[in-house]
Amino acid sequence: MKAKILLIYTGGTIGMIKDLRTGELKSLDFNYVFDHIPELERLHVDLSSISFEKAIDSSDMTYAHWKQLVDIINDNYETYDGFVVLHGSDTMAYTASALSFMLQGLTKPIILTGSQLPIGTIRTDGKENLITAVEIAAAKNADGSAIVQEVAIYFEYSLYRGNRCTKISANQFEAFSSPNYPPLAVAGVTIEYKLDQNLIKKRHVLQVYKNLETRIGLLKIYPGIPFKNYEFLFNVKQFKGIVLETFGAGNAPNNQDMIDLITNYIDAGGIILNVTQCSSGSVRQGQYQTSSFFEKIGVLSGKDMTTEAALAKLMFVLGNYSTREERINKLNLNLVGELTV
Repeated sequence: MKAKILLIYTGGTIGMIKDLRTGELKSLDFNYVFDHIPELERLHVDLSSISFEKAIDSSDMTYAHWKQLVDIINDNYETYDGFVVLHGSDTMAYTASALSFMLQGLTKPIILTGSQLPIGTIRTDGKENLITAVEIAAAKNADGSAIVQEVAIYFEYSLYRGNRCTKISANQFEAFSSPNYPPLAVAGVTIEYKLDQNLIKKRHVLQVYKNLETRIGLLKIYPGIPFKNYEFLFNVKQFKGIVLETFGAGNAPNNQDMIDLITNYIDAGGIILNVTQCSSGSVRQGQYQTSSFFEKIGVLSGKDMTTEAALAKLMFVLGNYSTREERINKLNLNLVGELTV
């Protein structure tokens, strides 16, 4: 029996083709996807498609679009064996991270993919990305269960956990990296899967979470940063949580303005999640004197989470748990494979 796959087009480079008359790029009608990528017919899948009413550039992606994606997947979850989301690459890691928290208990794959070149150009990377993403979404074990049972990103021969990767290049086909977690699969002559079977066994029933706290701030520390200029960010009435990007293993300058702002913010009920600016590695609060203050005052360690995952997790936790104790507990736990414990 053919696997049934739903292709969801949100927008982005991958869905663009050149108008032969005007030379302009325009959105592809995915109802005619086989006309442009006939190779898909050889995958032995039953492929359907649905598109956002208006294709959006990924730079315009918001939490409202995440909810729209969640609704589409939830409404079609029992009908299809897997889902492929075509998405602009710029914010793909943010969307993948958000979906991983909003759709928990998955037993089916949600594969996001895109391209660096439009699918209508000769050298496009979009065809291979799309074909292999569909193949992965349709792949099953001998018992009929899906091989991949989570939100993932497929790009240039690698499948990454969605909440573990980040975009690293604006002009290379290998646009994504997962520095703190190995690929879920690598596509060569065959597709070699490298999955955590223990995590798969824990999944039972799909749970949908659409409540997100969007009053979240992000501050990247830099040498000589004038913290007084960012005082507005530490107003708990305006920002319920803050992701703080710090140096190295979670370090920040010994600055009295920063100390006062963070102390008052946390005392007022705000939550701060500390992640490293480094492309790999983990926050280790208290290892150095410059991060010991964070540990004492109640700043939470984001450990080895990406910034994208930290933002999504903070939105999810603050949107779905009401007490400070619950929120801190959930932020410290590995909920959907987003951090190493």
